[in-house]
Amino acid sequence: MDFAPTAEQRARQAEVMAFGQRLGANAAEHDRLGVFDEAGWKACADFGVLGWPISPTYGGSGLDPLSVAMAFEALGHSCVDNGLVFAINNHVFACAVYIADHGTDEQRERWLPRLCDGSLIGAHALTEPDHGSDMLAIETTARQVGDDYILNGTKTFISNAPVAGLFIVFARTSDDNVPQRRLTAFIVPADTPGLSVRPIAKAGLRGTPMGEITFDSCVVPAEHRLGAEGAGYRLFTSTMEWERGFMFASQVGVLGRLLERSVDHATRRTQFGRPIGGYQAVSGKIADMRVRLELAQLLLYKVAWLRSQGKLALHEASMLKLCVSEGLKATALDAMQLHGARGYTEELGIEREVRDALAGTIYAGTSEIQRSVIAGLLGLPA
Repeated sequence: MDFAPTAEQRARQAEVMAFGQRLGANAAEHDRLGVFDEAGWKACADFGVLGWPISPTYGGSGLDPLSVAMAFEALGHSCVDNGLVFAINNHVFACAVYIADHGTDEQRERWLPRLCDGSLIGAHALTEPDHGSDMLAIETTARQVGDDYILNGTKTFISNAPVAGLFIVFARTSDDNVPQRRLTAFIVPADTPGLSVRPIAKAGLRGTPMGEITFDSCVVPAEHRLGAEGAGYRLFTSTMEWERGFMFASQVGVLGRLLERSVDHATRRTQFGRPIGGYQAVSGKIADMRVRLELAQLLLYKVAWLRSQGKLALHEASMLKLCVSEGLKATALDAMQLHGARGYTEELGIEREVRDALAGTIYAGTSEIQRSVIAGLLGLPA
């Protein structure tokens, strides 16, 4: 496995870094008010971010998986508006790639160009009020009536929901004895009659609106079904690598950004006559930050490499998600501690980094679920 970036990948990383630094000027205000950055979204769409992993046939760039990972890492490093980047992650890796990987030609032609150019915002509707990690217990139903499905139920904690124009929705279509054959995925436009969204306030990542979706006898044409009926669970697991793997590439970038900020602060800040970086209590924390970044990068690049080779990376994606989310939480807290009282104020934005990092151990499968998946793949009993 050779993870050394090519000249083209290095050039793209530099270009993305320069672009990302022009974003996020109003990140603190967007966080404080819980505002979605429409101008930043459009800038990312125009730059091509929303279509990096999508085929040029449908308006994307068609980048290989490793290039996609490196590009999103650079975006996460350079753009301080974590909410905007997270909204993009959900749009690309939890919506667009589902259609790209599993949609019909007609579905791809209809939806992907608009998802790539940013005129349509995508979201992923899986979690329910009583069923977060246990997707096989989903209660939302889709009952077929003629050429349509009638969708009823509630999805909650859905990122992008209040601004999304398109949802990937998982619903129960049968009571098959095998739970894995009960679920089906659908492409559901937000303007479908009977669909309503209630915004939900949250602690961090406030630039990504969150909401609860209610489906009240929504009529969904059978042509909007994604994949075969009863294939929803298989579809989800086969696409999980994008969500649990590539969605965390930008967080690897944040690890790098926080490390750089901490090193700079520890070099410039003096106490008792010398830079605080000369004290082991400080330098030890920074060393741990560097180790977390290195491990996160190695796992990210390995997942991307496996994907490019057409190999399964379920085990590696779960390890990556666990490593990056827990590592970023620890690094953000350490960065706050190193910056002292200023780190706790809104002035430096470190406290925002902490609040944004906390969610990573929950969404896309909690840390506890990732540990269960990893243990299960090692053969341990469920």
